[in-house]
Amino acid sequence: MRVRSKWSKRDKTHSVEEVAGALAFIAFRIAGNAVLNMENHEYETDNQAQRLDIMSEFLAFTIHIIDRMTIEKFDAEQRQRFMIELALKSAKHIEDNRRDVQGPGDYRQAFIDMLNERMDEYSDCDYDEKEGASFVMRRLFGDHVTKLMGEKHKQWVTAQVIDIEVPDLFRTLNKSLPNLFM
Repeated sequence: MRVRSKWSKRDKTHSVEEVAGALAFIAFRIAGNAVLNMENHEYETDNQAQRLDIMSEFLAFTIHIIDRMTIEKFDAEQRQRFMIELALKSAKHIEDNRRDVQGPGDYRQAFIDMLNERMDEYSDCDYDEKEGASFVMRRLFGDHVTKLMGEKHKQWVTAQVIDIEVPDLFRTLNKSLPNLFM
């Protein structure tokens, strides 16, 4: 997947919030692409709301991975600002899309609550700079996506997530992150 990850003004120093906003957009694109990729592999979804539920899971996992990949780039105060902005911008992307699909409503808090749960769950799993997310973390993520896909695809969704979607996610982030911190 190709994403634009270079600043138009390279000489300018970008704030923590600007970097978080750019990464929220990239994470949202990763989530959308993953759902499309799964549908192209014949994992059918029933409606737009289900797609957004699955995208929310991908977004939560991607946010957690971004946190793990960038932890060394910030001091404690900057990291807190970065993660808050990343979460809020991501929640805004989900909320805007849910409003388009499901009508008026407060969708932001539901996403933030789910994100906090997933951040807590994934934080108990190992992560290695070279290998990325541990098998346990990938499996946990795959199981969350499987629950959303329904009974028809229950048997193979987790394997699709572990073997195809997570490696794609890491390739995209590994290409994008260095450019945003220049």
